Amino acid sequence: MVDRVKGKLALVTGAAQGLGAAHSLLLAKEGARVLCTDINSNGAANTAQIINEQFGAGTAYSIEHDVTNVSHWNAAVEMARDNLGGLNVLVNNAGIGVAGNIEDCTFEDWKRCFAVNVDSIFHGCQAALPLMREHAPGSIINISSIAGLIASDTMPAYNASKASVWMLSKSIALHCAKKNMGIRCNSIHPTFVDTPILDGTAKHAGIEKGLLLEKLARQVPLKMVGEPNDIANAVLYLASDESRFMTGAELKLDGGISAM
Repeated sequence: MVDRVKGKLALVTGAAQGLGAAHSLLLAKEGARVLCTDINSNGAANTAQIINEQFGAGTAYSIEHDVTNVSHWNAAVEMARDNLGGLNVLVNNAGIGVAGNIEDCTFEDWKRCFAVNVDSIFHGCQAALPLMREHAPGSIINISSIAGLIASDTMPAYNASKASVWMLSKSIALHCAKKNMGIRCNSIHPTFVDTPILDGTAKHAGIEKGLLLEKLARQVPLKMVGEPNDIANAVLYLASDESRFMTGAELKLDGGISAM
């Protein structure tokens, strides 16, 4: 299949690298025009440049975007209106991990984790929905985590924030359905994915990344760590009209961990 999201107008947060870059590239490859946003403005611009080089000028744009900042959200949505011509796909991908158990995690880290992972979706949906309603049907795709469904003793802030993303997605889905907006909302729950985040994890743990990937893979029934496109393919499905009957749901991309 080709052009699965032809004519779609998408905003992807955290698009400078990793999952966000993969989402942006695949959506563009399948026919969407994309606004790449990130607090790392150079990284977002680089993703947009790669897309335009591959798929033609004007396929992608970029903007510096602190997803915890309401004014930044308003600016990003206005840029989507002005440069894309509207908006009907919102991919809330930006997120951070915070380590520390319930005794070690600082309240500042707790608040920062919720600001980036949860508040960003609240602000983003409030800013984007008016424009998305003008260009329905639409799809909101929130990147949660398998850590939002399965707890760990070492990361209560991350667990709680990603669980909030899961339930917030359902509430948004029901609201949009009740108002007959033609806008769906679903969450995606990946396990370990080979992105630059794991570089920092390996460094923090004091081991080579290759050894870390082997260790993580042993925890997954399929005995592998995910690749960014494994998640981007799910984003593509949810952005497309193929998933028109799917809302308020969660896609677990965890190699079988949650089945254990």
